[in-house]
Amino acid sequence: MADLSAPTRIESIGADFFDDPHAHYRRWRADGPVHRVRFPDDVVRWVVVGYPEARAALADPRLRKDMASAAAILDNKRQVPPTDPQSLALLTHMLSTDPPGHTRLRKLVNKAFTTRRVAALRPRIEEITEALLEAMATADEVDLMDTFANPLPVTVICELLGVPFADRDDFQSWTRSLIGVPGEADEERSAAAAAMTRYLSNLVRAKQSEPADDLLSQLTLTDDDGDRLTDPELVAMAFLLLVAGHETTVNLIGNGVYALLRDPEQWAALRADPEAVPAAVEEFLRFDGPVDMATVRFTAEPVTMGGTEIPAGELVYVALSAANRDPARFPEPDALTIDGPTAGHLAFGHGIHFCVGAPLARLEADIAFTLLLRRFPALRLAPTADTARWQTSTLIRGLLDLPVLLR
Repeated sequence: MADLSAPTRIESIGADFFDDPHAHYRRWRADGPVHRVRFPDDVVRWVVVGYPEARAALADPRLRKDMASAAAILDNKRQVPPTDPQSLALLTHMLSTDPPGHTRLRKLVNKAFTTRRVAALRPRIEEITEALLEAMATADEVDLMDTFANPLPVTVICELLGVPFADRDDFQSWTRSLIGVPGEADEERSAAAAAMTRYLSNLVRAKQSEPADDLLSQLTLTDDDGDRLTDPELVAMAFLLLVAGHETTVNLIGNGVYALLRDPEQWAALRADPEAVPAAVEEFLRFDGPVDMATVRFTAEPVTMGGTEIPAGELVYVALSAANRDPARFPEPDALTIDGPTAGHLAFGHGIHFCVGAPLARLEADIAFTLLLRRFPALRLAPTADTARWQTSTLIRGLLDLPVLLR
């Protein structure tokens, strides 16, 4: 009979978590698929680490995404003033919305983010990639995050959305503040939210007055049923597409290259068979994907997962990284195998909130790895890369830098 009592042990996320969250997840998973975890802001949240439980949670309508309700729960638990309204406004996009609102928002984005539109980007993405690799060619050692993994997705999403590339340093700085660890640098996060809101509001107004041939301009239009995004919805949607459209792909490339170069046998195998790159990208997503924990959900009613009952009104995080290394689903989960089984990985989520930008991320990574392998077959980690420096975020799993030798 299932034990429906709450776990008595409370795990915690400390500074050492970010260097190797997988070690923590292995230990937690050995004691069960669902845990109470104290985050750095001293709030205890529930974290799902088992694969079947994670997949079920991502599609469970009892786990809500409405950000206003989640923020109210958080504010009550922390006994602090209400969550900053600027931050909350930016987060009221389709990823943080429940049906029927989510259904409407997703429909309006899907009309502008079609498979055909993404496929048509291939020649331009190849052109951008080749230019970045050419610029690197005169050096012996580079920071691959700074010279390649970062500028490629940023350039692509800026061109796709119609965001000036010259503004990239500003919005990337704001993004890093907004995705940081809960409870740390709250004032900085609030200031970043306000700055991002002002920037995107001005950009939306510019697109409305002078539409161009870009996705953000298209999102300002009325659809076939006479519906359209409101100005606040446009700002929140622009935030989601801009941040998710570059931050995740940056780290898909960075994490993948880092994992490959730490396993020269796998690097050599992929170099010898470039046709295997698409399958290898799926393994990079499974092995060390760019999203550690999916964005927060909350229980609208008591929910039982893995034999544990989570009461109503609790904050729940689904650890995608943990699920993707669950030995119950993936054999030898902690080994990188470019031709290994990856079907069903959860790097892009599951259910109605499955990542709308997944085809673009896959296309960019396919091109990035194919051309990088071709241009720099002797690529290897620089001695200074022995100790990796990771972002301190429970949302994003990504390197701060990646020093490599090109020849």
